[in-house]
Amino acid sequence: MLSSSSSEKPLRVLSMKPQIPRFESARVLIAGDVMLDRYWYGPCARVSPEAPVPVVKVEEVEERPGGAANVAVNIATLGGQVRVLGVAGADEAATTLETKLHRMGVTCELIQLPGQATITKLRVLSRNQQLLRLDFEDGFPDLDPAALRERFAAGLAETDVVVLSDYRKGALRQADILIRLARAAGKPVLVDPKGRDFRRYHGATLITPNLAEFEAVVGSCRDEAELVGKGEALRRDLGLEALLITRGEQGMTLLRTGMEPLHLAARAREVYDVTGAGDTVIATLAAGMAAGLDLPAATLLANLAAGIVVGKLGAASVTASELRRALYEHDEPPRGVLSGEDLLRVVGDAKAHGETIVMTNGCFDILHAGHVTYLEQAKRLGNRLIVAVNDDDSVRKIKGADRPVNSLWQRMRVLAGLAAVDWVIPFHEDTPEALISAVQPDYLVKGGDNDPANIPGNRSVWDSGGQVVVMDYIEGCSTTSTIARILKRP
Repeated sequence: MLSSSSSEKPLRVLSMKPQIPRFESARVLIAGDVMLDRYWYGPCARVSPEAPVPVVKVEEVEERPGGAANVAVNIATLGGQVRVLGVAGADEAATTLETKLHRMGVTCELIQLPGQATITKLRVLSRNQQLLRLDFEDGFPDLDPAALRERFAAGLAETDVVVLSDYRKGALRQADILIRLARAAGKPVLVDPKGRDFRRYHGATLITPNLAEFEAVVGSCRDEAELVGKGEALRRDLGLEALLITRGEQGMTLLRTGMEPLHLAARAREVYDVTGAGDTVIATLAAGMAAGLDLPAATLLANLAAGIVVGKLGAASVTASELRRALYEHDEPPRGVLSGEDLLRVVGDAKAHGETIVMTNGCFDILHAGHVTYLEQAKRLGNRLIVAVNDDDSVRKIKGADRPVNSLWQRMRVLAGLAAVDWVIPFHEDTPEALISAVQPDYLVKGGDNDPANIPGNRSVWDSGGQVVVMDYIEGCSTTSTIARILKRP
């Protein structure tokens, strides 16, 4: 384990808040070693009389995509568009793998070789303890690399980020050629490397070795300074833009051309199983970059995802909702006046965390006790209150040419200062119906003598399982009467 001394220059810790992008826009192409992971579960209560080995009574069988296929599943689970290229046998395991990938939303293209076995790993477990693993593989000696290369080149036009998932099983014998093809097409290439010779990844955008894989190439690192020094030398030698070293409980270290090293502390609360954590890291990194995040932001998100997945059994994946929930455990979302994009992001986070969303709208020209009481009552219906505010033009249409008294920004600032109000957003249409449809609140609230059947946005709320609620204002409190009283004064 690396130690830190007081004489070393400390690594700068990346402290920015992770962002959850719109993963549905991400397009990722994966090439690599696909596998089928099989799990046999059952109780173990005796030792075989034939040999000193435990006897497991198999009661449950589970099959999961593994290797490069697991990277693809991780991206699809986040909501991204993903295509995986790999090599398999012409056998039952390949059929099972293809079927499962398609069901998970992954576009799968397998080069199937008759007479050869699909890479399969069979694990026997009892009480969540792995007792035995059986590997079925032959390295695909009959593979013509040109077949995978041609499919790879054809898919580059429809992708944003390329991932090479290398398990040294034979699919990526021409990794160097694939990297050159992708880079020539202007596509970032992320590589999960294997082996002691990283020269085959020369020219990639980034590689993601774990600490053991990194030290197997560069030698043991006694401290942080030596890790950074050897890492920078490796990055330069391989012509990489960046190097991400995953370090388990010590977090991650990101090295980039012309930038200071960045260290991300581990986010895991409980480590249950590290199987597939590297797949989750590179999948989240690729999906984040493909969705528009820069490298530090995508790395921060990948670190968060890794902290979640190690708390699961086996090669698991992480959903965007799980990422949002994890963020809520560490960071309170922003309050106040938000843009439409930011509002939808925080609302999505809140819903993922199980929070109830309440929404109302109005002019709120001169804020009075009736407004405050009404908003407090609305907030009691749920966890988060959104107030949509008419812009100045729409207020004039509703209230007359001499209104509003206060500008849109002034009205929103006052509302944002109320304890009951979480988020404030303007709308520029005659009604907030489009905004309500986008938010889909659990409760849509209006005051006064409104009929729920006539409230804009009611149908979308009802269709999504929400409720439309009408509340009473306090008698004698209104902006119109307040203005009238002011005008009567001498």
